[in-house]
Amino acid sequence: MTTILILYLVSGALLIALALPLLYNKIPPNSFYGFRVSQTLTDPKIWYAVNRHAARWLLFAGVSIVAAAILLYLVPGISVDAYALGCLAVFMVTFTVGLVKSFHYLKSLS
Repeated sequence: MTTILILYLVSGALLIALALPLLYNKIPPNSFYGFRVSQTLTDPKIWYAVNRHAARWLLFAGVSIVAAAILLYLVPGISVDAYALGCLAVFMVTFTVGLVKSFHYLKSLS
């Protein structure tokens, strides 16, 4: 189970690391990294606003995954399957909510 803990800790840290440059407007419009849809790629003002919004959710997802990985690891008697699925559920919910909220925010700007 320690391997899975490390996997989720690294995954959460990676999401946090990916969110920070977007949060601080360090990434210009590009076709590789960021919230890349036609509206954001064609208008830098929308790019920075939407990516800042999406980065907050990405940061929240990363922190949530790290917290869930640590807290679930401390649950006595939890099975490896329950632990892995619990961490995965936290990732899926936070990432999906962030994605949906980011599309709603994009729609509100258009």
